[in-house]
Amino acid sequence: MGGLDIIDHSPHHPSPSPPLANATNLILIDNYDSFTWNVYQYLVLEGATVSVYRNDAITLDELIARNPTQLVVSPGPGHPDTDSGISREAVKHFAGKIPVLGVCMGLQCIVSVFGGEVVYAGEILHGKTSSLRHDSKGVYTGLPQDLPVTRYHSLAGTYSSLPKCLEVSSWTTKDVIMGVRHKDYTVEGVQFHPESILTEEGRKMLKVFLSMRGGTWVENERLNKEAPPNVNGVGSGKLFRTEEKGNSILDKIYAHRKATVEAQKQIPSQRPRDLQASYELNIAPSQISFVDRIKRSPYSLSLMAEIKRASPSKGIISLSTSAPIQARIYALAGASVVSVLTEPEWFKGSIDDLRVVRESLEGMPNRPAILRKDFIFDEYQILEARLAGADSVLLIVKMLDEQILTRLYKYSLSLGMAPLVEVNTVDEAELAVRLGAEVVGVNNRNLTSFEVDLGTTSRLLDIIPKSAVVCALSGISGPKHVQAYKNERVGAVLVGEALMRAADATEFVRELLGGEPACPNPAAKGDILVKICGTRTPEAAKAAIATGADLVGIILVEGRARCVPSETALQISKVVHETSRLSQYAQPSVASKSAIDHFEHASSFFRNPTRALLVGVFQNQPLEYVLQQQQLLDLDIIQLHGSEPLEWARLLPVPVIKRFGPSDAGLGKRGFHSLPLLDSGAGGTGKKLDLESVKNVLAADPELRVILAGGLDPSNIAEVISQLGKVSERVVAVDVSSGVEEGGAQSEERVRDFVRRAKAIKRGQ
Repeated sequence: MGGLDIIDHSPHHPSPSPPLANATNLILIDNYDSFTWNVYQYLVLEGATVSVYRNDAITLDELIARNPTQLVVSPGPGHPDTDSGISREAVKHFAGKIPVLGVCMGLQCIVSVFGGEVVYAGEILHGKTSSLRHDSKGVYTGLPQDLPVTRYHSLAGTYSSLPKCLEVSSWTTKDVIMGVRHKDYTVEGVQFHPESILTEEGRKMLKVFLSMRGGTWVENERLNKEAPPNVNGVGSGKLFRTEEKGNSILDKIYAHRKATVEAQKQIPSQRPRDLQASYELNIAPSQISFVDRIKRSPYSLSLMAEIKRASPSKGIISLSTSAPIQARIYALAGASVVSVLTEPEWFKGSIDDLRVVRESLEGMPNRPAILRKDFIFDEYQILEARLAGADSVLLIVKMLDEQILTRLYKYSLSLGMAPLVEVNTVDEAELAVRLGAEVVGVNNRNLTSFEVDLGTTSRLLDIIPKSAVVCALSGISGPKHVQAYKNERVGAVLVGEALMRAADATEFVRELLGGEPACPNPAAKGDILVKICGTRTPEAAKAAIATGADLVGIILVEGRARCVPSETALQISKVVHETSRLSQYAQPSVASKSAIDHFEHASSFFRNPTRALLVGVFQNQPLEYVLQQQQLLDLDIIQLHGSEPLEWARLLPVPVIKRFGPSDAGLGKRGFHSLPLLDSGAGGTGKKLDLESVKNVLAADPELRVILAGGLDPSNIAEVISQLGKVSERVVAVDVSSGVEEGGAQSEERVRDFVRRAKAIKRGQ
């Protein structure tokens, strides 16, 4: 029973409710299940007049002719697509016209009708009780969390196939879908059995369903405002949770987090002294100023883009979301801040999400600030956030008394993190002002009632000094919600659910805030760069530059056939540095208000507008030797062609090219090498790369940029790039050595031919 006590929740001495005027002709479709009687009993006890029809004993036309006030689809055996008789047709017809409820197979019919998949749930349950979490809306209005509910099923809907018109309204602790709701129509489905004697509050759920009227939620709200139904104190209205003070969802989350954090503090390696020791070792990721970054945006308002898989008000939003992938999308779309929900129970986040988000933005110039959004009440959580890579934390005034709030605020500042201070009322805003908060977030959602009022931010503006950045939080889902804030002195908006649900987050941001972020790095565009490697004489270097080569590579690995002695290397360096040329390349620049991926940013510095660049190639030599040669030869770029550690790139004073095979680990690691070079082996062997593996590597990482080497020559360069198709646009440069040689020496004619053919390539086609 999942650890839950067996309790009989059935109405032992049921007192029938008076007949309901809005439920005088409810039709219950029986899918040949014994529980249909129990569903019937509960509905009648709540005042409904119910007629029952077997799923193969009535046609759709006959159902329509009976003009039902509500439709309920019962549980049943089998699959909804093959064993539910008239049920699916009935749901499809009556959805949007009258309230519809599906129980067990009834829910599966709803999922199937609107385009979702119903598949094996991963386990077979027969009379098993599970703990239910829900969004406190619809049939769950006014009900507590963690209700024991009874399950009889082996099939379930899937998150990945759930159509956009449906939302998950309840779920188990294992995140199996237990309830769905149509976003527009008064259509609800429950996978469990509310009519079972082991389900707590099942009768109340059906009572709330019977209070629904009309075919849409808009119509339901209007009708209930005009004449609220008599349902013994339970009205549908807007169908959100309202709780007494001291029993709000905020209080429950706060209590749960306190217990969780206290337990975590006892774990070796996670104790407060362990975290402090790590901090004192200076191993926390580097940080940026939250206040400064939130003031910079390519849009008229700064965007705080939130990673939120679920919430108490909306239920499951997107469990499949990868936090680091989402963070990169937000950053490149122009977000000034990435907000990461780290609360695990209600919001399905974790501190690990924050940690990998920070790692995903490593090496990104002008990256967004990272905000830990959680229910913070202890210095421990702030230090944990700093060690994970946060630049700021959220402090909720409603949750903290002034003494604790002040203490946490000062502690956060001591770690270099100016907090986001969240307020909702005049008193809370005045407290934030007394605190000296530099960034004040006004929550448009009342955390007790969960009502959203977008005017809350506007009403509190006069209280907050102009020196502070004001952020509008909650309820923002479209351009119309943002327009009013643009005309006021609101500095930023936080958007979570709408972004998480958007099919194209970048396009959504553009439409939400208006316009396009400035192209952050126009210098990174242009024709393909050419690196002529294995150059052994100053004359060959000069000839390569004359043909239009962008990079001249010299081998500095003793024992290699193309290795050049120090005296010759100095002569080549002098030629490369003193030979100027006219170029179409602009000076590299990075827009100050936009983030850009590490590799795109780094690739721009391989395009010098006045001369070619000198590349020194090393392989498994001591770091000290590499540093010495760089200084001696004035190398513009260092190429590491062996098994050198990635960390060396951070210890070298110039950009680094690092050789990888397509399947090598670390190829796409940001913040280290400037560009990866894809090669088949030690270099200069003429062995070709497997182009399918190259395509797979580039397809798996949409922002990756590479240099391509391995068996290239004038005769095949165009064909090789063409075979890469669309991903070829991310080949920044091509590297050739043996492919431009004749008789063991570089051929000026072959170099010229190679450069000409490479520069003529149209990538991405």
